[in-house]
Amino acid sequence: MPDSTLPLLSQGYAWLPDLSRRKGPGPVRTRLMGKPAIALRGPAAVTFFYDENHVRRRTALPEPVLSTLFGKGAVHTLDGTEHRARKDFFVSLLQDASGVARLAEQVAEEWERASKQWTHRPRVTLFDEVSLLITRAVCRWAGVPLAEYPDDEARRTAQDLVAMVDGFATAGPRHWRARRARSRQEKRLAELVEEMRADEGGPAADAAQPQSVVRAVAAHREADGELLDPRTAAVEILNVIRPTVAVTWYTVFGAHALHRNPALRQRLAQDRDGYARAFAHELRRFYPFAPFVAGLAPHDLEWHGEPIAEGSLVLLDLYGQNHDPELWHDPYMFDPERFVGREPGRDELVPQGGGDAAQGHRCPGEDITLAVLSTLLPRLARLEYEVPEQDLRIPLKRMPTRPRSGFVITAAR
Repeated sequence: MPDSTLPLLSQGYAWLPDLSRRKGPGPVRTRLMGKPAIALRGPAAVTFFYDENHVRRRTALPEPVLSTLFGKGAVHTLDGTEHRARKDFFVSLLQDASGVARLAEQVAEEWERASKQWTHRPRVTLFDEVSLLITRAVCRWAGVPLAEYPDDEARRTAQDLVAMVDGFATAGPRHWRARRARSRQEKRLAELVEEMRADEGGPAADAAQPQSVVRAVAAHREADGELLDPRTAAVEILNVIRPTVAVTWYTVFGAHALHRNPALRQRLAQDRDGYARAFAHELRRFYPFAPFVAGLAPHDLEWHGEPIAEGSLVLLDLYGQNHDPELWHDPYMFDPERFVGREPGRDELVPQGGGDAAQGHRCPGEDITLAVLSTLLPRLARLEYEVPEQDLRIPLKRMPTRPRSGFVITAAR
């Protein structure tokens, strides 16, 4: 079969759904980066994909993704005992309800601070400003200092964190900016971990204070009892703060959704009956972020009668599943009512992957994503502003995509 790497890069999110429509029902076979690949979708496929007997992550992620998005040695690249030991640590760190609540409070404080400043400015690019305020909040929460010149340092850090996400699925300038950004931040955070470990008393936190992410990662020991080396510790600290800053994409998609559906603004502003959470779920379903996730078949497999050869790439079609008419009525309509009064099934809505966060490779930070969105979206709906003429198209060829203009607002009040 012809290799689809170049079509993927040129078509973006549309590539795999288009292949699926041409193929018809069932899995899609192709080649990526020279390897045979099979793409699956649907709740049963999610269960299959996240079974480590079927799909392995080690060596599956290409080097350009590791050098930009996840980092080398990250939890995403592990399997088996190593993965479970480090994943248990992340689950305890990121799914602690009191910790998530503290982060949401700090995000709210930064929003109030920033939005007051916006009233004195003629134009505000929402993408840039939301990434900055989330960076300030998550770094304060995680114990990453942004001192000497707080505004400049916070803005530089925000730009680096955004660059890591923005450049993982492309070649060219965005990709090289992402590599440089990761190198800078890994070096800085590795030095912070070394300094913390060298302090008297070591990396343990004051028992009277909640333990910061930096201190927790600095103190974490692997299954073999060894501390993470400083560079890997830096990678894992970034794997907490970087995806939190990536919530910027969904916040700006929220502004886009409100602009296209102004009748939803009042209900979101009031946030009764969990409407903000329902709105956040629908943003994550409707708007594109990750096109798919991938792993390698560790041995010969079979999926509903279809053979999968050892070493094949197995793709889970996230964007296609989140717009599958078999799962969602009128899937290309933005409708938060889908989730009012109900939570989506574990393997139904998969914007950040599927499966069990505690046992598998599913992102353990979804609680943070939903908490931050549920904090920011009602505040966004209550903010009064005007939307001047601009290019609000969201190109599916760009991964990750966003409104071309970054969503500019004027006359904020």
